Amino acid sequence: MASPGDQSGVGGHLLEVGGASLTWNTCSTCPRSGPGNALTADTPSPLPVSPSPLPQAQVTLPAGNMGGKRFNKLLSHVRRLPHKYHLLGGSELKAELDEQCELKSVEQDDDVIPLAAKEASRLSEEDLIKYLHVDPSSGLSECAVLQRRTKHGWNEFQMDNGEPVWRKYLGQFTNPLILLLLGSALVSVITKEYEDAVSITVAILIVVSVAFVQEYRSEKSLEELNKLVPPECNCVRDGKLQHLLARELVPGDVVCLSVGDRVPADVRLIETTDLLVDESSFTGETEPCGKTHGAVDEASGITTLSNIVFMGTLVRYGKGRGLVIGVGEKSQFGEVFKMMQAEETPKTPLQKSMDKLGKQLSLFSFGIIGIIMLIGWLQGKPLLSMFTIGVSLAVAAIPEGLPIVVTVTLALGVMRMAKKRVIVKKLPIVETLGCCNVICSDKTGTLTANEMTATKIVTSDGFHAEVTGVGYEGKGSVNVLPSNEEVREFSNVSIGKLVEAGCIANNAILQKDALMGQPTEGALLVLAMKMGLGNVRESYVRKKEIPFSSEQRWMAVKCADKTEKQEDIYFMKGAFEEVIQYCTTYNSGGMALPLTPQQKSTYLQEEKSMGIQGLRVLALASGTELGKLTFLGLVGIIDPPRSGVSEAVQILLESGVSVKMITGDALETAQAIGRSIGLFNGHLKAISGDELDQLSEAALPGVVTKVSVFYRTSPKHKLKIIKALQHTGAIVGMTGDGVNDAVALKSADIGVAMGKTGTDVSKEAADMILVDDDFSTIMSAIEEGKGIFYNIKNFVRFQLST
Repeated sequence: MASPGDQSGVGGHLLEVGGASLTWNTCSTCPRSGPGNALTADTPSPLPVSPSPLPQAQVTLPAGNMGGKRFNKLLSHVRRLPHKYHLLGGSELKAELDEQCELKSVEQDDDVIPLAAKEASRLSEEDLIKYLHVDPSSGLSECAVLQRRTKHGWNEFQMDNGEPVWRKYLGQFTNPLILLLLGSALVSVITKEYEDAVSITVAILIVVSVAFVQEYRSEKSLEELNKLVPPECNCVRDGKLQHLLARELVPGDVVCLSVGDRVPADVRLIETTDLLVDESSFTGETEPCGKTHGAVDEASGITTLSNIVFMGTLVRYGKGRGLVIGVGEKSQFGEVFKMMQAEETPKTPLQKSMDKLGKQLSLFSFGIIGIIMLIGWLQGKPLLSMFTIGVSLAVAAIPEGLPIVVTVTLALGVMRMAKKRVIVKKLPIVETLGCCNVICSDKTGTLTANEMTATKIVTSDGFHAEVTGVGYEGKGSVNVLPSNEEVREFSNVSIGKLVEAGCIANNAILQKDALMGQPTEGALLVLAMKMGLGNVRESYVRKKEIPFSSEQRWMAVKCADKTEKQEDIYFMKGAFEEVIQYCTTYNSGGMALPLTPQQKSTYLQEEKSMGIQGLRVLALASGTELGKLTFLGLVGIIDPPRSGVSEAVQILLESGVSVKMITGDALETAQAIGRSIGLFNGHLKAISGDELDQLSEAALPGVVTKVSVFYRTSPKHKLKIIKALQHTGAIVGMTGDGVNDAVALKSADIGVAMGKTGTDVSKEAADMILVDDDFSTIMSAIEEGKGIFYNIKNFVRFQLST
């Protein structure tokens, strides 16, 4: 901090306080301020504030983020600065201003740096508060915020202005083949072949303009990513809850979250109440995650940190309070942003081949000119005449029509693919599809329907049933095994009671096949519809609800039967190990019998068996008194593969295209989906994102080529997999629908986004969009690409031979 000092030439003084610069002028003959003196105060980012009532003085207030009341208090001391400066001396004046601006506490913030998510998750609440120098009840002071913002910047992504449009357009003329054609056009003008010059120039302009438009459109993904940062948030500062712009947050700020809020920064939670957060924009998985505020000892990856909420994610249920640990580009979302900025869209095989052809033709042309001139010189002929002949022969060897023919061929391919519900954003991608030999795919919403579906039922008295049908349409049936007899309503009492409980202990609503609520509750609702029990909730009046929380891991409702005068009934669903503790009996054909330890052990084995199959298992119970409920059974739920995906994967494998699944899910779920679509068997290995991090760059390519299932992965891992495969010489396609897929989509040789479920970020980053989200459409696109590849190859041969 600078101490007060005289300014050269006048009786002026300068004092810097809390990032604000205060200057004042005094007359050279009088130590006191008087009429005509000027006082100014500025901060790095001034905002307009009402002028101070200083008599006959001009004041420019800071404002920045110091706060009106705090700055007015500061001004009350600054009013007499010239007098105090001479009366008290510089050091005493500085000490008084330090006290008023709370600079002593600000100086302690010098060592505050954004925390990595894993590191913050392991800290206790006390250690975290100590590290961030903040009181959770009152938050940061405005001076502390100003100091931290100076060091850490604003909570936003800095967009690179990049090159101006005109320079990007001119950059398209650096292509070797384009330069060769420009030279050919120039020679045509010199030789007065004006028609040839005009036709070549028109062809060049068409090709260059198409390439420019494609490149310009591909840069919009960063803008879409920036839109996911919420504009405003609720934050505690100076002991008051304030509604602030999210970009104003700094590390250590106390943020309050409630239902519907989008998280404004990376936040370490210190208080939670039944908090559920939708992290699909970050992980790609749509099931909301339960959040707690206790320290986490160990975590297998970023996606498993239960006490951290990330920028851009959405609060679905409950509320929470936490401390900001990462802002702007130092957040996890910021990491994705930086990776997308750093990543350049790779050239397609066609573009590489055309560049190579252009260079070869250039060398060939110069070679012809040199040989002709050498022959002429040896024969004693004029060099200028021989140069003209050489240039004419070289120009004749250049296939002027090649670029325009290639462009037209690709454009026709794009039109044919549009009829198959595929939008191609970049023309060369059509041909690249024909060369693709590896396809990496996100799981949720791409290989799977992104609609949780109940697939298996195990009742408390030993009935096993299989559920058919996928999604929220309600089509399908419940069939008892092994007889395969269909169950309708209460034709099987045990299954009927189990499905009834799942439908009543439920807050989801289905409207025109669209779900409003939790995906798992939607699956239970659709299960009831398949048995003809979709309206069973209308038979009960709900009196009370005990909501789900991440600590208790169950929810229950208390209802009264409209048709019968009997005791109120509780219906409970949740994790098996929690629900079973509230049960003293089990249902056997409609009768409640005492629950024995042996039966609990049997149910536990069933629950583990379903978990190994990748199913999300819910236990259900009912009864008149909590703590004395009747156990009804288990329901297994999964996000199943899309219709036709398994067949498409098999066709791709048979045609020599390797298929790899990359997901943020756990191993069991990844293996279950991998097996169901034909990717995973006993001979193929699955590997986690953490295991990838432990591999050296030299070993990574050899490993990823042998693995078909990658689980617990982050955007960084997806990028690493794509790069490793490309390092082996593979032409890699990547399919995805979430923000977490955007970097990989941009880095892959072919990025394929989903049209219906895909985020705007993924669509902008991709080269191709599947309008109906049908993975099997990729097969048609590859066939189209192969046809175009061979057409272009044959045309080039014809042109060069003539």
